[in-house]
Amino acid sequence: MSLLKVSHLGKSFGGVKAVDGISFELAAGELLAMIGPNGAGKSTAFNMINGQLRAGAGSIQLDGQELVGLTPREIWRLGVSRTFQIAETFSSLTVAENVQMALLSSDRKLFFMWRRAADHKRAEALELLDQVSMKSQADRPCSVLAYGDVKRVELAMAMANSPKLLLMDEPTAGMAPKERHDLMALTKQLVIDRGMAVLFTEHSMDVVFAYADRMIVLARGRLIAEGQPLEVRDHPHVQEVYFGSGKTFENKTLNKEAV
Repeated sequence: MSLLKVSHLGKSFGGVKAVDGISFELAAGELLAMIGPNGAGKSTAFNMINGQLRAGAGSIQLDGQELVGLTPREIWRLGVSRTFQIAETFSSLTVAENVQMALLSSDRKLFFMWRRAADHKRAEALELLDQVSMKSQADRPCSVLAYGDVKRVELAMAMANSPKLLLMDEPTAGMAPKERHDLMALTKQLVIDRGMAVLFTEHSMDVVFAYADRMIVLARGRLIAEGQPLEVRDHPHVQEVYFGSGKTFENKTLNKEAV
């Protein structure tokens, strides 16, 4: 049974169809990669799913509930979390306090700022940090962390509302190869342990082929292929969109200009 069901989703800006009637489904416990060249519509589709952009057409359902028309906060409260291409943490706060701030928001107590974040659910924050192997750095300020560790903190923050669906926008951007694989292996384990679904965009094809259960490919706003990674890799239309005819889709990080 599908957790997320996207049907005939569309969005135009002026006369340009950024997303043109795409449909796909995502089940709990599944990692789905969304890839495509620059201008394919990935970011627009992503932003419609979490409510940052309102869909111009179509439907987005989470567990049968319509998301189109809801605000990002309303969608977040239904169990949709998101991480960003550039990690969003509070650099002046400690690792633990960043997660505690996310827990405050989840508990609808973010406006009661006279209560120190350090006093709120520290044990729960430490448990989340333990799941991303950052508990030992709980009292360090985020400003001194390596970038790969900042991304782990962001992932712990995204787990604060016990999401059913996690949206990850280029989660490994700017990371070294080992950091990329460590983060995605951790994400894969969280999917297994929690039974949540993950939709992610990614330019590093080694990451996509190693961790995605399925892939969807967008080009010029339309969905041109979907299936298991190896099936999609060999799809003629995908080959043509990425490299032109006669070339091959290799298991490597694609040049950013190409995707």
